[in-house]
Amino acid sequence: MIVRDLKDIRCSEHNVKSEGWESARMLLKQDGMGFSFHITTLYAGAEIKLQYLNHLESVFIMQGEGTIEHLANGQIHDLLPGVLYALDAHDQHILRIKQTIICACVFNPPVSGQEVHDEHGSYAADIDE
Repeated sequence: MIVRDLKDIRCSEHNVKSEGWESARMLLKQDGMGFSFHITTLYAGAEIKLQYLNHLESVFIMQGEGTIEHLANGQIHDLLPGVLYALDAHDQHILRIKQTIICACVFNPPVSGQEVHDEHGSYAADIDE
């Protein structure tokens, strides 16, 4: 059994910060679950262009407000508490954060812990896979 407290993760090397966001990595590849689980904060005013080329991600909005634009078709969806989105096709997208968002994220394959987005808005593939 794995038990972790968010406040402890926030004070550890598993709380990763970058421009416009920070992510408390609660479960990682080393935990052997087959996915990683993060509590991520997206800060008000951020506009973040992403495309996870090596991972699939699902995100559940718990607090805050923003939008996600699917760049392949131009559709824009509201991000509000209770909304889930899943990037099931390595979708290129833009997050626009109106009010700081706190969300729960799951990545498959799992991340190792210190990843930040590269120039494509992606995390590198894990070379141990």
